[in-house]
Amino acid sequence: MNVEKFSYDNQYPKLFALATIFWGVVALLVGVTIAIQLYVPALNLGIPYTTFGRLRPLHTNAAIFAFVGNAIFAGVYYSLQRITKARMFSDVLSKIHFWGWQLIIVAAAVTLVSGITTSKEYAELEWPIDIAIAVVWVVFGINMIGTLMKRREKHIYVAAWFYIATFVTVAVLHIGNSIELPVSFLKSYSVYAGVQDALVQWWYGHNAVAFFLTTPFLGLMYYYLPKAANRPVFSYKLSILHFWTLIFIYIWAGPHHLLYSALPNWAQSLGTVFSIMLWMPSWGGMLNGLLTLRGAWDKVRDDPVLKFFVIGVTAYGMSTFEGPMLSLKNVNALAHFTDWVPAHVHVGTLGWNGFMTFGMLYWMIPKLWRTKLYSKKLATVHFWIGTLGIVAWVIPMWWSGITQALMWKEFTEIGLLKYPNFLETVLQIVPMYIIRSIGGTLYFTGLLILVYNLFKTIKQGSFVPEEEAEAVPFDRTPEPVKYGMIHRYIESKALLFTALVFLAIIVGGLVEIIPTYLVKSNIPTIASVKPYTPLELQGRDIYIREACNSCHSQLVRPFRSEVERYGEYSKAGEYVYDHPFLWGSKRTGPDLHRVGKKYSNMWHYLHMQDPRQMSPGSIMPRYPWLLEWDMDKESIPAKISAMRTLGVPYPEGYEDQAIADLEKQANEIANDLIQNGIDADPNKDIIALIAYLQRLGTDIKNEVAEK
Repeated sequence: MNVEKFSYDNQYPKLFALATIFWGVVALLVGVTIAIQLYVPALNLGIPYTTFGRLRPLHTNAAIFAFVGNAIFAGVYYSLQRITKARMFSDVLSKIHFWGWQLIIVAAAVTLVSGITTSKEYAELEWPIDIAIAVVWVVFGINMIGTLMKRREKHIYVAAWFYIATFVTVAVLHIGNSIELPVSFLKSYSVYAGVQDALVQWWYGHNAVAFFLTTPFLGLMYYYLPKAANRPVFSYKLSILHFWTLIFIYIWAGPHHLLYSALPNWAQSLGTVFSIMLWMPSWGGMLNGLLTLRGAWDKVRDDPVLKFFVIGVTAYGMSTFEGPMLSLKNVNALAHFTDWVPAHVHVGTLGWNGFMTFGMLYWMIPKLWRTKLYSKKLATVHFWIGTLGIVAWVIPMWWSGITQALMWKEFTEIGLLKYPNFLETVLQIVPMYIIRSIGGTLYFTGLLILVYNLFKTIKQGSFVPEEEAEAVPFDRTPEPVKYGMIHRYIESKALLFTALVFLAIIVGGLVEIIPTYLVKSNIPTIASVKPYTPLELQGRDIYIREACNSCHSQLVRPFRSEVERYGEYSKAGEYVYDHPFLWGSKRTGPDLHRVGKKYSNMWHYLHMQDPRQMSPGSIMPRYPWLLEWDMDKESIPAKISAMRTLGVPYPEGYEDQAIADLEKQANEIANDLIQNGIDADPNKDIIALIAYLQRLGTDIKNEVAEK
């Protein structure tokens, strides 16, 4: 037998694992901070870089792409070598991948706290960083596919199926959603507008959850859970069914984030149908994982690694039941925009991603350093503190979400809103916010225990950068395809498998997105809707910079309660000049789509200076710098030019007139403020923001004149 000797590269699994731990501490610390900010607004500190709006995307990006992302790469680089019996394709590519990803994370952190953002959920990073992500992701893909091509195992193990699906789909999603027109080095506008932008964003956003937070962890589950339990996967046939149905169905489900919105009804219904179907393959994967532990439950009782895996897989089952349930229109009508949604998300992130990562690290680190875990007791303490933290985080937010929904919709006996003041509904749930922050602190404490435990494990061990191995290469002579063995044949062809994955995931996106562009009746235009003035456009960019859409929606749904509270429900044609869309996904504050002319210029000025002047008890941060920072007038001509390129009907040559028009409108607002006793400067950011807020919802009346 021709036995080949080679070595596994442990250097990059080690580096990615250590980066996972470091960024996990950062992400969770920021998460606890913003959780407390929601009931202690003074913790925003009155400076631009530490507001809730700036820190929230830092938290989500650090949790998803830094903590979870590095965990994925650590798990893939360790497991892929062993299931292929081959060293990673290129050490150079591994190095580029690791350091490139860390630089992207640092760039993301710096830009997000600086207010440099596209505002799109999970895709906030500006165009130069988007390009860097695409390049580094392709480097990862080449390294992975190259390793599969030189493997010494004939069949590609199930874990690698999910790794392939992750690479292919995230590449498609990221590139598709990140098509932007640069205005400057750190400013761009989405090429999509309004309803189309919303559809593309949630095609990306939902499937970023699916193919960055789900499929790679299913791959890790299929490798690390059997390894830790020393048991074979429960069912190979169930693995096949689970994989192909999951990746095909998942890609269709994005529109369930946009129910009762201005999105065409057919797209909403399609998203709902496929979301409900998604429950079946998701639970197929959960059951395949849990049933792998059959006969090993005594070991689960004693092994903290398996404890983390069991709760992780169970949390996956819970969140993938709740997701289809939330896509039912009657449930969505209650839950959307409430705290129920972050509760649902955190069952997945804290339970599924977090606990699977912790279990993997507790198993992998001792292997890399050729030692035993320093303390199983500490790991068990971490498990129970973390579990309690999840419970204390999620249950109050479920309760909060139901409370919000019922208060928003409640009417008196004579048909008036019982709680017309949105702030009443916010103050009612502050106790739940306090409990949620305690849960987050407990979970963070568990992570610190892991840091100590793994540090002591590393100290007592000896790292092995090159792990010697040997294997017999498989016979690469082609075999005839036999009936009933088709999938075994596909598993032996890495490129064919990758191509079939691409075909499976591309269909749903094309069916949903293309008709929204080609069929004009999907987005009817409204004659009275005009482009933003230069000052309003500048104000809109300030609104995006300060991440106001993190707490405020701009979408009035066709419910009696919302029409009574906010005004006429939102129409698709109102958003045709919105690059990007700003519908939001959570109402910590009221909807703003009809806020124009509802309050005076003075009210908005004083409200941004200190919200508690105008709304006693408000939890909104202060924005005093808006009264001090000079407006960036010089960028307006380039912005007008970019918008015209995107189809906004500004006249040719309007760039030359734009600054003058901006100054004229700014002086009108400033003079109004001066007449009301406020020493306003027309050159400050606050003036532009007021102009934008006063424009919102004023283009249409109840009677909509359509072309």
